[in-house]
Amino acid sequence: MRLTRQTNYAMRILMYCAANEAPLSRIGEIAKAYSVSELFLFKILQPLTKSGLIHSVRGRNGGIRLGREADKISLLDVVKVTEDNFAMAECFENDASECPLVDSCALNSALRKALGAFFDVLAEYSIDDLVKARPSINFLLGLEEQSTVPAA
Repeated sequence: MRLTRQTNYAMRILMYCAANEAPLSRIGEIAKAYSVSELFLFKILQPLTKSGLIHSVRGRNGGIRLGREADKISLLDVVKVTEDNFAMAECFENDASECPLVDSCALNSALRKALGAFFDVLAEYSIDDLVKARPSINFLLGLEEQSTVPAA
C-alpha cells in the first residue's frame, strides 16, 4: 500500500503547526519550508479543516492551527481523512463479483488482516510523537535559528 502525496503533505502541515510556537501558521511559510506550492497546500487543507484536524482563521492576519492537541491527532486520523481508497486488491472493491473465490478466498482474509494491522500501528502514533522524535524539527522547518538548536 502506498499513501498519496496528499496524505504525506497533510501530515507535514500538521507537524509544522505542532512544531510552530506561534499561535497561527501561514500557508506561505509552510509551502516555503517544504518547497511546494501554496495552491497544493490549500487543496489539502480542505479535508483537514472539514474534519476538524485544522482550524482556519481568515483575514489579513489569519492562518491555521491544529484543531486539537497534537497528541490527540493520530496518524490514522489523518490517513482516514486524506485517503480515498483502502482497497489493496480487486476483491476489496464493491464489484468483486468477477472472482469465483470472492466469498471464500484466503488472500482476501490475509489482506484484510494486514490492513487492520496497518491501521493499528498508525493509531499508535500521534502528530506530537513525530514532532518530539526530531529535536531539530524547528530548525529544519525554518522556525528557529540553528544556534538555538540543542546538540544531538
